[in-house]
Amino acid sequence: MSEPTAEPATDAPEPFAPDSFLVVPARSFEDLRVGEVFRAPSRTLTDAHAAAFQTVSADNHPVHYDAEWARRHGHFAPVVHGLQVLAFTAPGATLFPHFIGEVFISFLELSCSFLKEVHSGDTLYPALTVTALDPDGDKGVVTTAATVHNQRGELVLSGRHKYLLRRG
Repeated sequence: MSEPTAEPATDAPEPFAPDSFLVVPARSFEDLRVGEVFRAPSRTLTDAHAAAFQTVSADNHPVHYDAEWARRHGHFAPVVHGLQVLAFTAPGATLFPHFIGEVFISFLELSCSFLKEVHSGDTLYPALTVTALDPDGDKGVVTTAATVHNQRGELVLSGRHKYLLRRG
């Protein structure tokens, strides 16, 4: 029988540390580059998505749920809520917040234009593209172009987001 040794096994696994359980390696403001694209997974909208958003938003305009009303007013089908389409550009729908998680301070502003109608059955392809990096002391502002295309390659939403990050 051999005596136990006080030396740890060389093939022992590293202890688990929840703080280092990252989806992607963390980056700083200085690591971001103009032109980088952060895509969200494509999503085909259904009537259930529209109904759920209608419930949450309390927007009960008939253009969003009444097919006959929509047709009488020039739409071929009920129109998905514009704010629902905008929600697909949320940074958390992409990997962007995973890259900047430790340096993120706040979501400063957003703007957008709704360019084409979206209907149940459309597939949306959202993306955020870094368009400007403006350092300001120990902070920096990241500006992104927010875009959503449909399955026909049409740009249905175009906008801008700004985020405040810690530098250094």
